[in-house]
Amino acid sequence: MNTVTKSMKGVVKGMDKGLASMDVDKISAIMDKFEQQFEDLDVKAAYMDQAMNATTANTTPVDQVDDLVKMVADENNLELGEAFSDLGPVGKIKEPEKKEEVVAEDDLEARLANLRG
Repeated sequence: MNTVTKSMKGVVKGMDKGLASMDVDKISAIMDKFEQQFEDLDVKAAYMDQAMNATTANTTPVDQVDDLVKMVADENNLELGEAFSDLGPVGKIKEPEKKEEVVAEDDLEARLANLRG
């Protein structure tokens, strides 16, 4: 991360020099360099986020999380019911159901029939 900070510092200094001279080619080259370094930083940040998420999701004990949720619910007199059991394991994203699409098509067909009728 220190390398990226130093690189960005150099680009900013170069931008100051380029803007002072108002040389379009120099400004364009500096901006291209800045864009490349920014993209590199974005890729590194995305990789770190993904690695951290994978690590914490893999090391989080599911049964302890469930016990904690139940304990908090009991302390606050909340009923969890089946809402949490339907969600699946921690760290897994459930696929959305496609019922909304069918409703939208039925609605469009009803409107079309209404216009024709």
